[in-house]
Amino acid sequence: MNNYLMIHYGELSTKGNNRKEFIRCLNVNVKRALKKYEVETKPTRDHIYVYLHKNNIDEVISTLQEISGIQKISLVEKCALDLVSIKEKALEMILDEGISSFKVDAHKAKEFLNLSDYELDCLLGDYILKNVKLSKVDLHNPEGKLKVMLNQEGAYLSLHNYPGLGGYPLGMNGKVTLLLSGGIDSPVAAFSLIRRGIKVECLHFASPPYTSMAVIDKLKDLLKKLNEYQSDIKLQIVPFTKLQEEIYKNVSEPYCITIMRRMMVRIGVKVAESNNCLALATGESIGQVASQTLESVKVINEVTNFPILRPLATLDKLSIIDISKKINTFDISIRPYEDCCTIFKPKKPKTKPRLDECLKFEEKFDYDSLIKDAINNIETIYISDKAKKDD
Repeated sequence: MNNYLMIHYGELSTKGNNRKEFIRCLNVNVKRALKKYEVETKPTRDHIYVYLHKNNIDEVISTLQEISGIQKISLVEKCALDLVSIKEKALEMILDEGISSFKVDAHKAKEFLNLSDYELDCLLGDYILKNVKLSKVDLHNPEGKLKVMLNQEGAYLSLHNYPGLGGYPLGMNGKVTLLLSGGIDSPVAAFSLIRRGIKVECLHFASPPYTSMAVIDKLKDLLKKLNEYQSDIKLQIVPFTKLQEEIYKNVSEPYCITIMRRMMVRIGVKVAESNNCLALATGESIGQVASQTLESVKVINEVTNFPILRPLATLDKLSIIDISKKINTFDISIRPYEDCCTIFKPKKPKTKPRLDECLKFEEKFDYDSLIKDAINNIETIYISDKAKKDD
């Protein structure tokens, strides 16, 4: 029975104290995610070893594949740190799998066996060939790649690898406030941030009675999907109706979207700062719509010096849709419920807005008091995956 898993780290170039923090943070996340299983974890400089006490390998691997910071997971078998034991274990694994072609890839043989990695590759390959008549070595396209990793505790051999999310461990790179609309883009932006080790809190702008409660249910369903990658997500809902109505009373129609986005950023920054977030984030993709041209982005950014992350900035729509399907948010995102960005959509929005024009429009109404009122009436909801939550 295979009773070890070996976790390979996502960002192999991470060094020094950052590497130590990477390993510490990832090990905490792995232990939390695997809390309901009877497992032990042991972090080392190069891998985290997971020892399984029960035959629940498939469930554990599936859980690990949802944790950011893991490049791949290897199913490994351990044996004593001597050449005879390693040969016997390698042969046993090849025979059990019925592999017709293979390649051996050894690491740290010099340190523990006084052999070069290449010499150990050849010794194991020769031993397998002599004992498995129908098998052959194939260095370029083998049916099975036998990896042999040595350390002071023994030899670890693997034939099966499973892909992970890659990136950084969740929480290692701080926390952001994401503007969540409920469309296709913003959940993908959330996933992209989580994958880079950034914890996400969400902010949604609601405009009842123009928008319905069905939109909030939609958001909850989206975040439940994202719970697979971040077990707890805070959702804050901003009542945006009064501010939006004032915008459409006082602003020329082509500029309404630009002014609305400027207000959203102002509110988002205040909320982010109050929640100790390090940045604001959006699902914007450059050029996709009128408010996402570089000219629009520049004018919208003018309201703050606070960092604004746009993880989807260079992705085209098809690429974003592909990711949304992989993380199972696409079918939820396309539910036909309007949000505050679509209910008053202008016929010809300004694609190259001017800052001086924006400032003139904003002088026409007291947006500061409206922003303050909106923030004071924010509703907060927590979306959690109870099965993964650390009690």
